[in-house]
Amino acid sequence: MSFYEIVERYRDFDVPHFFDQVSDQDVIRSLAKEKPGPMDFLTLLSPRAAGHLEVMARKAHHLTVQYFGRTIQMFIPLYISNYCNNGCAYCGFNHRNPILRRRLSLEEIEIEAEAIAKTGMQHVLFLTGEAQHMTPMSYLVDAAQLLKKHFASVAIEVYPLEVDDYRQLYGAGVDSMTMFQETYDEDVYKRVHLAGKKMDYQWRLNGPERAAMAGMRVVNLGALLGLSEPRRDMFFTGLHARYLENKYIDTEVAISLPRFNEAEGDFQPDYLVDDKTFVQFMTALRIFLPRSGVTVSTRENATFRDHILPLGVTRYSAGSSTGVGGYTEVPEGQTPQFEITDVRSVAQVADAILAQGYQPIYKDWDCI
Repeated sequence: MSFYEIVERYRDFDVPHFFDQVSDQDVIRSLAKEKPGPMDFLTLLSPRAAGHLEVMARKAHHLTVQYFGRTIQMFIPLYISNYCNNGCAYCGFNHRNPILRRRLSLEEIEIEAEAIAKTGMQHVLFLTGEAQHMTPMSYLVDAAQLLKKHFASVAIEVYPLEVDDYRQLYGAGVDSMTMFQETYDEDVYKRVHLAGKKMDYQWRLNGPERAAMAGMRVVNLGALLGLSEPRRDMFFTGLHARYLENKYIDTEVAISLPRFNEAEGDFQPDYLVDDKTFVQFMTALRIFLPRSGVTVSTRENATFRDHILPLGVTRYSAGSSTGVGGYTEVPEGQTPQFEITDVRSVAQVADAILAQGYQPIYKDWDCI
């Protein structure tokens, strides 16, 4: 069984009709359950549940402290290539965009690593565009081995791989991976992915499971909120996480909540997720998946990130750059993958976490 079978099971489920039937008592019952089921999760994602946000926030806070304590694990992204064969309508790296393309050499990666390490950060996520001819497995393995010399934890966000490839990277020092499905709506997925291997919905959908099969310590999922109906996408994201949690008990499953930000090009999303709805999604996820990590990136502005810190989030990116080689010398005219809005340094984010009564964690993992 793969997660695609669960996608098919709910494909024709009438979510708007379900939401129309949700009552306040339904929300209260779902909130009272020790282990909410899928329909309870969908209830907590409903517009009706927005009227119970304060209670949801309290429960999410309690569960987060219970499972994670008052800690926020910090990480930093490192873009090492922006070459891409895909035609993703929403992305600055779209192969049709006339942008400056660059791939870091191993020497340049080391310079970037040394600059990042000076901040104290010990968790690094390295990213590439999806152009296997420019960033083959040999390059990814070399980059992983180099970065492992500088950091306790190395994560990847690259093109989907075979199980054996994930195993090879795991052997090279990679312990975590991130892969966003972007949207679980297969029709919308086809409309916004117009070229490249990323057009294959199921190949991407099953990528996190292949990584879990390979022994990755952490698998991180997410949908780009705004590409399709966001409550439905969030429902499938939660189902995907629970599926992996139940099947791969030795793998930590985490979820990111990226909202659409401007990138190169004129793409405008069909939906906008306001701050209140974002908080509802995050707290619903925490209640449905109390053991899952929840990541909020520098796509969100500093004030908002500070305010939502106690409500379910467990991981923050900090001091981020979304351009290739962004921590030393960025070539003039280079286009980032997307625009960040929290531009604070690692130290400033750590201070903000402390000010909320939480502990910033620079390192929570080491492979002996």
